Amino acid sequence: MLKTKASSTPKAKKSQLAKNQPTREEIALRAYEIYLERGCTPGNELEDWTRAERELLEKSQKPRRKPAPKSLAA
Repeated sequence: MLKTKASSTPKAKKSQLAKNQPTREEIALRAYEIYLERGCTPGNELEDWTRAERELLEKSQKPRRKPAPKSLAA
């Protein structure tokens, strides 16, 4: 009996979802930017992190627009 590749489908979906998820480094960088925007006041690390994560998730879920053809720009 031959094995089917049906089990590979969930992996493909997971990898596609993982592409849309921001990395810890991206979240940390955005959280640091938020911290700087707030004037470097301590005490809001969790809020900065969750805001950064939310912003990056929203950004990654927006559909990307195709650029206009160069021939129309001239």
